[in-house]
Amino acid sequence: MPQLVDKRQETPLKLWYNKTIRTEVFLMYVKKDRGQQKQIKFVSIEDLVPQDHILRDIDRAINFDFIYDEVKGLYSEIEWGKPGIDPVALFKIVFIQYLFGIRSMRQTIREIEVNMAYRWFIGYDIGEKIPHFSTFGKNYTRRFEGTDVFERIFTHILKEAVECGFVDASAVFIDGTHIKASANKKKSQPAEIKIQARSYQKQLDEEIAKDRKLHGKKPLKNNDKNDDDQPPTPPATKTIFQSKTDPECGLFHKGEHEKQFAYVANTACDKHNFILDFVLGAGNIHDSMMFSGLYKKVLKKFPEMQAAAVDAGYKTPAIMKQIIESGKIPCVPYKRPMTKEGFFKKYEFVYDEYFDCVLCPNNQALAYSTTNREGYREYKSNPKICKNCSMRSKCTESKSCQKNVTRHIWEPYMELAEDYRHTPEYRDIYKLRSETIERVFADAKEKHAMRYTQLRGLQKVKMQVTLTFACMNLKKLATWKRRKGMLPPPLRHFICQITYFVQLFSLINQKGALRFA
Repeated sequence: MPQLVDKRQETPLKLWYNKTIRTEVFLMYVKKDRGQQKQIKFVSIEDLVPQDHILRDIDRAINFDFIYDEVKGLYSEIEWGKPGIDPVALFKIVFIQYLFGIRSMRQTIREIEVNMAYRWFIGYDIGEKIPHFSTFGKNYTRRFEGTDVFERIFTHILKEAVECGFVDASAVFIDGTHIKASANKKKSQPAEIKIQARSYQKQLDEEIAKDRKLHGKKPLKNNDKNDDDQPPTPPATKTIFQSKTDPECGLFHKGEHEKQFAYVANTACDKHNFILDFVLGAGNIHDSMMFSGLYKKVLKKFPEMQAAAVDAGYKTPAIMKQIIESGKIPCVPYKRPMTKEGFFKKYEFVYDEYFDCVLCPNNQALAYSTTNREGYREYKSNPKICKNCSMRSKCTESKSCQKNVTRHIWEPYMELAEDYRHTPEYRDIYKLRSETIERVFADAKEKHAMRYTQLRGLQKVKMQVTLTFACMNLKKLATWKRRKGMLPPPLRHFICQITYFVQLFSLINQKGALRFA
């Protein structure tokens, strides 16, 4: 059979002659020799990893030897028994899992066994046996559980980004996202739990006592019933549905009807999507209850912060007071009044600070009545006037014909936040939420498998979230260093340069020796 060679494609062309039809067919392919699978070649694992692989950038972006210092006190110094796995290699295995969103450690080990880039990253050659998938789990229970080693690793990576000038914490964006727990919602039981006290409760009680004293009211008592018809003291416990599988997660209402057990991670990031810090809690805890702890942590790390952008769930008098009193500016959205359709909105009732009263849309004054336990001043109308008012159908449905308007003692902070909301500078900062914190949550769930967790218990889930956010910061750090030309040269290039200079120096010495011989 004759063979022709197309010089343009450098591909052999085989001619096939059909004796009956007398046509010529060009076969434009070459049959692959399957015997190459059994060939033995001498190759380096360095040659099998693409030069543009993300793991190459990550390996050059940061020196992972810092892990030795972080786990120094967690390993025994006595040399007996089987030696443990290299801590750097152990944590790199976990980094691979969360960098590429692999669902479990078992699957991660399977991927490392066949992926040369993963082997190269953890420092294993082609034939070296990969550790068992239970290795990290055993190390966690025996060494890392109850320690802050994961938080310190996260902090070290963030510090590297700060030192490179990549973090811009002038504006901080805070929001929360839910992580589906490894718990069946059908396996639950009612449980009595203690009501968590608010972080600002002591300060609120003191200001309530001062306000009541200023208005000539008696201080609130701790008994169940007060002298001035105050509502009873809330119970110290409440009944919730608790998971039998993971009691530390919380029942979260997703939408109007769907329920699921989950954890919630309140997270803070900067303008460039670098994750600054987070706090983790059960899924049934409101975001506003977790804000104070997160805000204090971020403010301690980045005192240069100027503004804090939060959504409507954080727009409460206590949070606005905390932000403004710390010298920062809250960036909040418009919050729709939660009143019935067809009734007057709350902003239509104007507060008169001089006379300490509220004016209704019909220009009637609502006098001060009392200050309740929640810190709200109650202003009540005169029933005799409201009974014959033409606007009563749009004002109140009370049978006693009395309108009750509440105003928090920290309401001036809410009004100040509203003034900032109309400022173009801070309005533009709030618009960046969709590009910052929302993007962080989207990437974490879609690319790094944080939509759900297979771990159980608050501490284990916190470990997963910490390492996931650390990997996201590490990935961004490596990418930015590569774009800005801040990565060190590859090892092979460095070795070649050293070899060249050594040979050049040796040649110069030889010529010099021959000259003076």
